[in-house]
Amino acid sequence: MKPTEEHELDEIDLKILALLQEHCKLPLAKIGQRVGLSAPAVIERIKKLEENGVITGYTALLDARKLGCDITAFIGVLTSHPRGIADVEQQIASRPEVLECHHVTGSYTLLLKVKTANTTTLETLISDLRYIEGVSRTETMVVLSTHTERQLRLRPELPLQRRSRRGEPKPLLGGERAS
Repeated sequence: MKPTEEHELDEIDLKILALLQEHCKLPLAKIGQRVGLSAPAVIERIKKLEENGVITGYTALLDARKLGCDITAFIGVLTSHPRGIADVEQQIASRPEVLECHHVTGSYTLLLKVKTANTTTLETLISDLRYIEGVSRTETMVVLSTHTERQLRLRPELPLQRRSRRGEPKPLLGGERAS
């Protein structure tokens, strides 16, 4: 959904976002108690955050291993020509094993994060990627173990900024940090 207006996030918005990230099934009345608002006021703020694209969706975090995806890997993809990147990205996006696809600097054009059931399914995926027109090379790094893996979380020590309409960084809360 497109933003309906330039929405300045205030301290209450940031607290609501942090609570939703912590536990998105928390009852609205409890969120309201923690931020000092009624449940209807919380609903209204959440709707505005959704309409303005600050909240882009809700999801359940799943344990991939318990669902049969035991292999995590990063695949560097080198494309043969910059004009073909969008087509390559579109074909890669259609693969359910691909969790993330980033256009990056460095030795590769794209960096993928993938999860597959086993090394046989990883090998099949790599082979399929190499057959995409415009892909000239891949390099795969299999993850042996993961120490830290998380989504972006609001934290007080991170200075949050948003962009002005001209693309210039603009601090949230008038230059204050989120608390």
